[in-house]
Amino acid sequence: MTGLPLAPTILVDLIGSGLVIILSFLSLRYAHLLVKLQPRNFIWGFLFFFCIAMAAFSISRGVGHILRIFLVLGGHEELWQRFSPWSGGFNTLFMISVSSAIIYYHKGLAAYKAIRSEAEKLADANRRLEETADELQKVNTYLEDMVEERTRELSKSEKKFRHFFENSKDMVYFCDINGNITDINQSGLRMLGVEVRPSPFNLLSFFKDDQALDRYLFALSENGFVSDFEMELASTDGSVRHILLSANAIVDKNGFMIGCEGIAKDMTRLRTMTDQLIRQEKMASVGQMAAGVAHEINTPLGVILGYTQLMMDDFAKDSEVYENLRIIERQTKACRKIVADLLKFSRQTDRARAEVDLNELIEEVLTVSEHNLNISHIQVVRRFAPGLPGMIGDAEKLRQVFINLFNNSQHAMPDGGELTILTRHDQATGELVATVRDTGSGIADEIKPKIFDPFFTTKEIGKGTGLGLSVTYGIIRDHGGSIAVESPVHDPETGDKRQGAAFHVRLPVVAEPKAVNEGE
Repeated sequence: MTGLPLAPTILVDLIGSGLVIILSFLSLRYAHLLVKLQPRNFIWGFLFFFCIAMAAFSISRGVGHILRIFLVLGGHEELWQRFSPWSGGFNTLFMISVSSAIIYYHKGLAAYKAIRSEAEKLADANRRLEETADELQKVNTYLEDMVEERTRELSKSEKKFRHFFENSKDMVYFCDINGNITDINQSGLRMLGVEVRPSPFNLLSFFKDDQALDRYLFALSENGFVSDFEMELASTDGSVRHILLSANAIVDKNGFMIGCEGIAKDMTRLRTMTDQLIRQEKMASVGQMAAGVAHEINTPLGVILGYTQLMMDDFAKDSEVYENLRIIERQTKACRKIVADLLKFSRQTDRARAEVDLNELIEEVLTVSEHNLNISHIQVVRRFAPGLPGMIGDAEKLRQVFINLFNNSQHAMPDGGELTILTRHDQATGELVATVRDTGSGIADEIKPKIFDPFFTTKEIGKGTGLGLSVTYGIIRDHGGSIAVESPVHDPETGDKRQGAAFHVRLPVVAEPKAVNEGE
């Protein structure tokens, strides 16, 4: 066996060299297509240059192998020997190119990633910039609509506040640091007795009590607010209103007070009703006590009066003893009259109820009293409403009511004046209203709450017991009615306030609140 045949080896070498060249160029073409598809892709770019180096290396190596085979087989081995170093040099050079590409791949990839990251950041920034530009474009496009919508919302909110401000039944106000009112609603103007807001218009000037004003200002400056502060306001029309006030301080950005805002609720009616309830309870207690005292005193007074009258029969009328007994008799009768008034006040006397015509009842009283009134230069003015419905009551006791009221008016006008009696039917409440109005000296505010108290009187000692209005109050209350005093008096014709006093008596038309007969 001299050796193996070389034909297969030579054939494989030829085919392999040709295939290397073909496959390297196919790879180069595919890499070129990838680069065209994504020019910025680092990997495709590296692969393209790597394929160029490989194609060059394949050409150098493949051509060298094919040339060696043909030259050696053709008997030109010497020619191959001269060409072989060049072929090996080219192979080495292209192999070094391939190796260099592979060696610097990682560094190139890192640089590519860094560049790619920056590029992505830049692309993201560009994207956000485009989105912002779109938003700005939308805002610019719809800015007018947005402004119009916001304006409508603000207008709606302002209308709600203005509606509350104007229609509130309480006083709503805004003041500067000096208490000058910068804005106030109509309820506030009415509460202060003002129709048109003057200039300047200072809230602090309406405080009736200086101590209350000091407490109000101190609470605002120290606490920044005032809550449920009870005080009195003196209106421009002279009336005094009890109010419940809550206010907050208005401060600037530095925290310094520059004004205040507040709400005040008129509590005058509630205060009056509360005082009336307290007075009614007090009168009821005093009435019970008076009834007991009257019964205890009435018996010994009767004994004293009886023995005095018996002793008077034993002495001559012109004797000193008889005169002394007459004094005892007179003073005892005076005491019995006081006891009788106490019993009337405490409602411990017999009652007989029947239908009463109020106009006729007052006319009967005037028939008896008008002569004395005329002597005192008092003119009586009748303003009776015709066709008044009847009422159920004790006529005798109701006469006593108007006798007491006429007497009080007469005492209030020592130099004469005008006494006006008005009657009407208040259909809204179902009551008869009788008003006794005079032009006398009037009743001071500080004594108004006391005038119906037992034994309270402003008359000189010996000229009054202080039981007249107490008895009147008890009789009217026993009939299910009420009595109120007004001073100074509001003139319905002119609308002005004038000197004098008016007592308003209200009595129910049909309902009889108490039993017809109540024994003593």
